[in-house]
Amino acid sequence: MSGLTHFDESGAAQMVDVTDKDVTSRIATATGWVGMKPETLEMVRQGTAKKGDVLGVACLAGIMAAKRTPDLIPLCHPLPLSKVSVEFEIDDAQNRVNIAATVRTTGRTGVEMEALTAVSVAGLTVYDMLKAVDREMVIGDVRVTLKDGGKSGRYEAT
Repeated sequence: MSGLTHFDESGAAQMVDVTDKDVTSRIATATGWVGMKPETLEMVRQGTAKKGDVLGVACLAGIMAAKRTPDLIPLCHPLPLSKVSVEFEIDDAQNRVNIAATVRTTGRTGVEMEALTAVSVAGLTVYDMLKAVDREMVIGDVRVTLKDGGKSGRYEAT
């Protein structure tokens, strides 16, 4: 079947066998953003959203999501994560909150899915906490920007 690793010879789904891969230090960073009205962004900055500290709650949600990735993504390996960080930047020029999540482990497979999940759930949490005041928010450009470790080496987005 076309060389895809998540399918066996008959086309059935399978978890990739990583038994023979080397244990190495692995890191991945993913980024994304939540666009909103300027007045909504100001609420985030001032901490005046009715539901509370938007970025604080979104940070915790992103960390928790990274830890639960194998429960959410079929065939994703459960990994012992050694670090998960979720950071935010208020971007006034674009009227958005930029999100970056970095995940580390030492293991046989990478942590790209964990970083992507952290950014996605952090963005969804920002949306959830502000949707009562801004239904036009947009979550965008969620992608891996850095991956390092393992046989394929280092990748940095351009």
